[in-house]
Amino acid sequence: MSGRAGAAALPELHSQRLLLRAPSPALLEAVIAFQTRNREHLAPWDPPQPADFLEPEFVRARLQQGADEFTAGTALRYWFARREEPALLIGQVGVSQLARGPFQNASLGYSLDEQAQSQGLMHEALQAVIAELFGPRVHLHRLQAAVRPENQRSRAVLQRLGFSPIGLSRRYLFINGAWRDHELFDLINPGWPDGLPP
Repeated sequence: MSGRAGAAALPELHSQRLLLRAPSPALLEAVIAFQTRNREHLAPWDPPQPADFLEPEFVRARLQQGADEFTAGTALRYWFARREEPALLIGQVGVSQLARGPFQNASLGYSLDEQAQSQGLMHEALQAVIAELFGPRVHLHRLQAAVRPENQRSRAVLQRLGFSPIGLSRRYLFINGAWRDHELFDLINPGWPDGLPP
């Protein structure tokens, strides 16, 4: 993590109701079940996936890549479940484009099971991840998130977490058959010092 403790030192996060885990091939069946169950639900918000997206070999390779990136500190993805039902994944939080140096920034993405909506679970998961990202182990200065303007649930989650709108990025991602505009939001680490970390 460029001078900071490796992200793999803490592969799990815990909140009041949730267990958040780093990618691992051991999650293969649970990840396939989550993505199969929510494919239609997430289609309006996610980029198109290849035809073999749900094939076990493809998913296993993707999980191993995620584990390697997590260990290297270049990307951090957390799959989460309710603590009383850890085998049933209900969402994910992805932290990508993790930059150090004068930027100290990362991009945030997330998705939640259709059956877990409107229970505050995404807010809770993001709170736990943001605390980790802004805490001493990862210690980022800034997070950025991009959301389609029509995605009212996602916009509300970000605003409740204190993210600020910073503008509109036109034709930002190809999703559901067309290039889609996205609103950009950011959150600054309130504990960041005036300069760069040592």
